[in-house]
Amino acid sequence: MATQTEKAPVRLPLQQALGLVLAEDVHTTVALPGFDNSAMDGFAVRREDVLDATSEAPVRLRVVADIPAGSGENPPLGPGECARIMTGSPVPGDADAVVPFEKTVQGVDISDEAATEVEVIEVPKPGANIRLAGEDAPAGALVGRTGDRLGARILSGIAAAGVAEVTVHARPRVAVITTGDEVMAPGSALEYGQIFDSNTTLVASLVAECDAEVAVQEHVGDGPREFADALARAVEAEVDVIVTTGGVSVGAFDVVRLTFEGDPEVSGVSFDKVAMQPGKPQGFGKLPTGQLVFALPGNPVSVFTSFEAFVKPTLSILATGEFSRTESSAIAVERWRTPPGRMQFMPVRFSQAGEVVRATSGGSGSHLVSRLSAAEAIALVPAEVEEVQPGDRLKIWEILP
Repeated sequence: MATQTEKAPVRLPLQQALGLVLAEDVHTTVALPGFDNSAMDGFAVRREDVLDATSEAPVRLRVVADIPAGSGENPPLGPGECARIMTGSPVPGDADAVVPFEKTVQGVDISDEAATEVEVIEVPKPGANIRLAGEDAPAGALVGRTGDRLGARILSGIAAAGVAEVTVHARPRVAVITTGDEVMAPGSALEYGQIFDSNTTLVASLVAECDAEVAVQEHVGDGPREFADALARAVEAEVDVIVTTGGVSVGAFDVVRLTFEGDPEVSGVSFDKVAMQPGKPQGFGKLPTGQLVFALPGNPVSVFTSFEAFVKPTLSILATGEFSRTESSAIAVERWRTPPGRMQFMPVRFSQAGEVVRATSGGSGSHLVSRLSAAEAIALVPAEVEEVQPGDRLKIWEILP
């Protein structure tokens, strides 16, 4: 089954919509609240009956009805009569105020169903403690706008409006395939020449931070059959995007490039050198079955900067229809060299004064894994700059922890 790179909105129950983005407006199906109801535990009264009430001369009323929350009753109230009422309960049509329990003579227990009388010690204001029908929102009011991200508060408002399902942008489904015979799972016993796999965790976590779903997560060696089989499983899983790491350069064992370049017309994926550092070798394309493919380099810093530059905007557009990046600028407080003719993506951290320094010593080398964990942002150094000088103002991409 072919997938679409522009995902159509889907209709989902509220319980499955947390974190997704609305694809159409949501309106209330009823007025909120739908009826006049009590804002307090107390007594629904005819205000004219208690206009003389004081603490020295309480007004005694007969309790002729009990109205719990959820009651559909509308008991009539005559002169000198009231109804015991709970918070959220419908207010009788004859009542025009609710006297809270605290404004009655002490010793009268509102929970005592045997109580037949109550003494009111204070005159309530007109409409006191009554929530009027529709005062929160009239029927048809807007409670969710297209483009809103559905957090707990918005979902609660939509539920209160009587809406059970919403139309949202579906999370993109992503396959993460890391490659390399030398790559071993964390916790393994390493032999000489082997390294731990950090790319699987890195890419899968970055995908999740983009509100996308990691539908397939695999590590394969450098055998062409292994990689081809992993691709087939990703396609079978009906993912929207495939992200690979490693095997994209010009080496004899770069399985990702060799697999796709074996038949580029069929694969739809091509490879090139991008004027950036780190992350020069890149592959991108679209399979005949519809999946977008991002073939990223294998070194972790290259993977990170490439994901930020290319994959993150794509996943955001697939998930929400738009993309925006948090950009700022900051002053460099140290000197470092830059690669000639290539834009440098330098992991940096902020000083207490808000200036930036390299996240660790050594540069932006693609193998410097410790630089990633120390980074708070990425500084973009233009290709024409040969050396960053203290005092230079740099564009900054802010990143998640």
